[in-house]
Amino acid sequence: MIEHPPVVHDDPPGEPPWALQLAVRVEKAEPPSHEAVCAAAASAVVRLLADPAFAQEVGRWEDGRIRKVVRRARGARWKDAQELPGVTVSWRGAEVRAFAPGPVTEVPARIAKLQVAGTDLEHAAVPAPAVPYGVVALNPGAGMSTGKAAAQSGHAAHLLYRSLGPAERGSWLENGAPVHLAEVPWDEAVARAAVRVRDAGYTEVAPGTMTAVAWLVTGLPGAASG
Repeated sequence: MIEHPPVVHDDPPGEPPWALQLAVRVEKAEPPSHEAVCAAAASAVVRLLADPAFAQEVGRWEDGRIRKVVRRARGARWKDAQELPGVTVSWRGAEVRAFAPGPVTEVPARIAKLQVAGTDLEHAAVPAPAVPYGVVALNPGAGMSTGKAAAQSGHAAHLLYRSLGPAERGSWLENGAPVHLAEVPWDEAVARAAVRVRDAGYTEVAPGTMTAVAWLVTGLPGAASG
């Protein structure tokens, strides 16, 4: 069993912390569901981690304390944000872009002006994708907003991806690295999980709260199911 963070890294002395920023597209007319946003955010994180174009930024970011910041955008601001380096995932009506990590003191203006707090969307069941896919389960007792839940989903998928061997990683990525938000009892999800995320407690939840768990569904005999 692996928990986040598996190793506690401190940010280099004298340097600002780094973060991976994510933008969620939330149009007024047709907002996405909570579940679709969390799944899309998690998938976007995995695909960015795997993209060699961002290897240098990801390496520096992972050397420090892992931070993810979820923002929301609509209309022209969403279109503007697409021009910055990153990976966009569309899933079941949700669109989320994960941007190349960077110092929190140097967030590009097109990202910095996007709203951080207050993203809370309606719930709706979302069908599971074809295997292989990652499963993320969120702690229902943690009381997280959609923005916070999306960040924790990203943490869980991040940790899951790093825990896999080359064959499992490759198979998942070849399928587009889809993620499904599980609808199973929390205690069952924790028992089934390959990785667990405990929050640092900076926002919304108490320090040490287990916010999310994850595992991979491959469709092979004996593999976990969603």
